[in-house]
Amino acid sequence: MDLFSKKKQHFKLPNAELVYISDFFSNTEADLYFKTIEAQTNWQHDTIIVFGKNYKQPRLTALFGDKPYSYSNITMHPEPFTETLQNIKDKVENFSERAFNTLLINLYRDGNDSNGWHADNEKELGTNPVIASVSFGEERPFHFKHRTLKEERHKLTLEHGSLLLMKGEMQHHWLHQIAKTKKKIGPRINLTFRKII
Repeated sequence: MDLFSKKKQHFKLPNAELVYISDFFSNTEADLYFKTIEAQTNWQHDTIIVFGKNYKQPRLTALFGDKPYSYSNITMHPEPFTETLQNIKDKVENFSERAFNTLLINLYRDGNDSNGWHADNEKELGTNPVIASVSFGEERPFHFKHRTLKEERHKLTLEHGSLLLMKGEMQHHWLHQIAKTKKKIGPRINLTFRKII
């Protein structure tokens, strides 16, 4: 079910609150940010452990900020914010009225790259973290579902230059993913701002 049909929407769902702005950055800004980030980032291709087996993550990643971040048996060590990333961070913080100290970037190279069902609920993010997600490049569907309310399953297309804020209890009660697709699509860069305590 696709709930989102307007450029700016605010949704309160069971145990979650989402704000989505499809045109948070103009197309000109988004095009420039995509090219700059893709070229300037030192991309990592880490190995994760799933059910005791080692796999290469189906995407490339990078971490910026001042604190390490651990997930899926990976500990990433950050680089300082670039001027470009700091400019994006400032705009996101001004809109959300939240301060973020860490940025995880994902590069989805094509439809084979993905991110399985998960929640951003690591203990260092604290209780009810606010996660700000910025998308540049190819549109990808963002699927999210409630852990216990089976009828609460939704889909949102994350557009070029968009901002999604996940708030409230969402990371405790919901899972989300970027699924694989067999469509021939171009790359997408996703920036997720968070505050590590």
